[in-house]
Amino acid sequence: MKSYRLIQQLIDLVEQLEEETPGREHSVHDFAGFLLTKVGDAADSGLNSEVRFGKNDPIAVERAFQLDNNIGRLFVFMSRYAKSYIKKALEGTALQTGEDFPALAILNTHPYLSKKELISHNLQEKTSGTEVIRRLIAAGLVKQWDDSEDKRSKHIAITDKGKELLYQVFVDMNHVGKMITGKLTNAEKLTLQHLLQKLEDFHLDHYINKKITNKEDLKNIVEGKSL
Repeated sequence: MKSYRLIQQLIDLVEQLEEETPGREHSVHDFAGFLLTKVGDAADSGLNSEVRFGKNDPIAVERAFQLDNNIGRLFVFMSRYAKSYIKKALEGTALQTGEDFPALAILNTHPYLSKKELISHNLQEKTSGTEVIRRLIAAGLVKQWDDSEDKRSKHIAITDKGKELLYQVFVDMNHVGKMITGKLTNAEKLTLQHLLQKLEDFHLDHYINKKITNKEDLKNIVEGKSL
């Protein structure tokens, strides 16, 4: 049995719980709460199931699995999985990248936006955001016109062709969403949504207010100097 070591660890933890609270009959909820206080102390958490790392530098592997580092690493992996699914969902359409779809979806919820506003809403750098807009205009999915008050600025809006394509793509993107959440239960999805929204609120504030402009800003924030 491949999980024998895990089962033995669970038995050991149950014994610890009983030693700390003698004479009490415990429920699964009791054990779950106790387990949460212990998982942070497990030095080899996740190390045995990770197939990507070799054994040449155990110190580097241990650092990769430090809690914050491991969460960050998993976020990167999740984003890559999602990108590959989105690419498949967009095959055969005029949308070429994962950035094209949210840009079009955002435009669909506004009568119009400036290019700068759309790029900001889509969390993109100016160069890559401008390229997305250029592709959408060239495909006839978005139209642009001069701002009557500022000739240097242009308004952009989704076209009827863009709306038609967007609603076609929504069907396949629903499949992507379900694929990304995998085998999570509905309760787990709600918990994950709550945690991700909490992170989104935190990061969006830093993004909008341009709080991180260099490596020193990043250091100061994580050290709690300007949270």
